[in-house]
Amino acid sequence: MNWFIFSASIITFVVGLIHSVLGELLIFRKMKRGGFIPTDGGSVLRESNVRIIWATWHALTVFGWGMAFLLLWLARHSLHDTTFSLVANIVAGTMLAGSALVFIGTKGRHPGWVGLLIAAIFTWIGG
Repeated sequence: MNWFIFSASIITFVVGLIHSVLGELLIFRKMKRGGFIPTDGGSVLRESNVRIIWATWHALTVFGWGMAFLLLWLARHSLHDTTFSLVANIVAGTMLAGSALVFIGTKGRHPGWVGLLIAAIFTWIGG
């Protein structure tokens, strides 16, 4: 078992879980009119805009969980060959880029960048 990549997998899954739960509680709950999917964008966003923002928000979580399960598979198989290293480096680079985007976009105020950065570092070390 590659414990660095396993840790990156757990961190990635937890970041995704927190992302969806807090998004629903802090953002989308205020935009719902009794339905499951938010539709109220106030005077700024049309209903279709709110719906796609909600879907994109949760799609990002699903993609993150896909990365988490890929990392879990890598951690369990620890085959240090070219393919293993390539996949680990792609995941690490993706996490690093995501971390940078969140950091820049929120001026470092959103804690998500920290989780993504740690996952990137652990994946890079483990790969």
